[in-house]
Amino acid sequence: MDGAPEALTEEQAERMLTEINEVIRAGEEMRALRAEMIQVFAGLGWTQDTIARLAGMSQPAVSKQMTKHRDGPAAPLELTLDQPDAHWLEGRLWGLAEEISELLDGAAHCTRHLDALSRGRKRFTPQTVDALRRLVEADLRAGATDLPTGFRAAYDVISRGLDLPARGEPPATSASVRRALARRLQRDRLRGD
Repeated sequence: MDGAPEALTEEQAERMLTEINEVIRAGEEMRALRAEMIQVFAGLGWTQDTIARLAGMSQPAVSKQMTKHRDGPAAPLELTLDQPDAHWLEGRLWGLAEEISELLDGAAHCTRHLDALSRGRKRFTPQTVDALRRLVEADLRAGATDLPTGFRAAYDVISRGLDLPARGEPPATSASVRRALARRLQRDRLRGD
């Protein structure tokens, strides 16, 4: 070895920049989601002080978000687990997959896919949702003795709902908000909270 530093290849630089861009895009998407969630919480009657405390933000920052993103009165939001729209069901699937991954200590088939979704390397598309469904199904088969029976029952309801064509008008809230709410409610239900 002559001690001369190796040169960075174009491919290495491209991979580095791609990873950086993924993190930036995920951060921007999460900021947008937080802004939408602030509107949802305000629509549920929560005060700016409460939202600020829970979000780790200042009250003026919450006020600014509410003013900046106010498009009129928020549509009433139904917070029941059994909703038929695809985005809600995708959020439920996401929450179920996270619970499986945690219970199987990260050894679940779906863990890498979840990591890519949560870091913004993959987006929710029909293809990624189908892939997640296959991975969750494999985890439910492989970990049948290690997972609560309620996991299979939840998956069956979610899967049947995703197989049905959409009915009625889509809800007024964004897909990302619906997924995030359904994810949280599904995880809480599976944990018995």
